[in-house]
Amino acid sequence: MTDYGKIFPLWKSSCQKEWVDYTNHDFVLALADGSLPRASFIKYLIQDYLFLIHFSRAWALAVTKTDLPEEMRLCASVLNNLVNEEIQLHIKTCLKEGITESRIIQAKETPENIAYTRYVLDIGHRGDFIDLLAVLAPCVMGYGEIGKYLDENSTSDQYIEWIKVYSGYEYQQSCHETAKLIDQAIARRLGDKAIESLRWIKLCEEFKQATILESAFWDMGLT
Repeated sequence: MTDYGKIFPLWKSSCQKEWVDYTNHDFVLALADGSLPRASFIKYLIQDYLFLIHFSRAWALAVTKTDLPEEMRLCASVLNNLVNEEIQLHIKTCLKEGITESRIIQAKETPENIAYTRYVLDIGHRGDFIDLLAVLAPCVMGYGEIGKYLDENSTSDQYIEWIKVYSGYEYQQSCHETAKLIDQAIARRLGDKAIESLRWIKLCEEFKQATILESAFWDMGLT
């Protein structure tokens, strides 16, 4: 499995069980063999659309959490990809099922969705730039890992369009760029020995909690 950058693998190793629960979830395995009911997938897509709206807000917040143009540019680039690429895929897929964007927007957020998105935004508002990156990372790189896994192990074409988005060059490049952003941001703020800083345990806990909430989001898709 791809490791993005230097810091991300360390965060991931700090919560190995939770990470495996997330990236090898039954929802993911059902995407791989095509056994995921279409209704479950559509329910997930609608909730993920709403999730991505808040996720986009979090990346917009990240721009305000730094005064370095290099960091601002990358955060703005991720935001652009979310709003103009990833969200559009959800709309396109739902339209094929007869579900309009207006209907998606009017959908009620599930408790799992609210818990995850508000946690990310709360950490973003209360913390600094690297706190926010710690809770954004599980989604960005987690989907990168899952996309590559599904691309290499899928035995069905049922969800191939979704898989190709996250295994594709553009998304994988975004994962590597985000990993580089994290590595540089941590080095600038915590130095070369970040894992020895007083902040490290807190950042790992934030990453872990976001990972747990990712698994809960998959649970929501199956119920």
